[in-house]
Amino acid sequence: MKSGKARGTGGARGSITKIAGLALSMQLAVLAILLSTIGRADTATAPRESVAAKMEYCRECHGAAGQGYHGFYPIPRLAGQQTQYFENQLHAFAERRRENNIMYNVARSLSPAMIAALAADFRALNPPPLEGASRRPAAAGREIFQNGDPGANVAACAACHGPDAKGTTEFPRLAGQLYPYIVKVLTNFGRERGQSPASPDTSAIMKPVAHSLTRPQIEAVAAYLSSLN
Repeated sequence: MKSGKARGTGGARGSITKIAGLALSMQLAVLAILLSTIGRADTATAPRESVAAKMEYCRECHGAAGQGYHGFYPIPRLAGQQTQYFENQLHAFAERRRENNIMYNVARSLSPAMIAALAADFRALNPPPLEGASRRPAAAGREIFQNGDPGANVAACAACHGPDAKGTTEFPRLAGQLYPYIVKVLTNFGRERGQSPASPDTSAIMKPVAHSLTRPQIEAVAAYLSSLN
């Protein structure tokens, strides 16, 4: 009788163990569903009300139509920008592959869905370029942009940015970009881009090109690009 009771007790314990294991499996399954839902929500379409509010926030610095802003620190034009480049750069800011403390704090708070929505909305804007650059060196700038300067080992900018300077996928639109912003970026490329050797920003490909340009060439290219619609 005692041995029978022991066997009975062991069987009950085995059943309890199986039930507990089943309950744990169910809990893990529910957790997996919740986690997968969170992942899907992260890539879902952002609510239009939230996108509109974030666009208004961006426009405070980048202009009502994304045309950029002249100031002590020039703020770049985002209107008409290539969506893939736009998204890549926000991720680069958030991951410290591109240095800018203000944009770091902005970018790291954005979900992938919000970044994609902002990229699409700015891409749809096309205001006229802001004035402010001298047109005198624009002809020389056009020559460099379209054909490069083989003698100085400078490639034609149009090869990547397109003959109309409107960019392609990962290569940014430069048409209508602010003159002082282009000058600043080309002058400081090595100090502003590709700051993480382990995961460099894709824009680092421009570093040797920018290094090869003289200051007058940079100003000429900037004058030409800033005048383009």
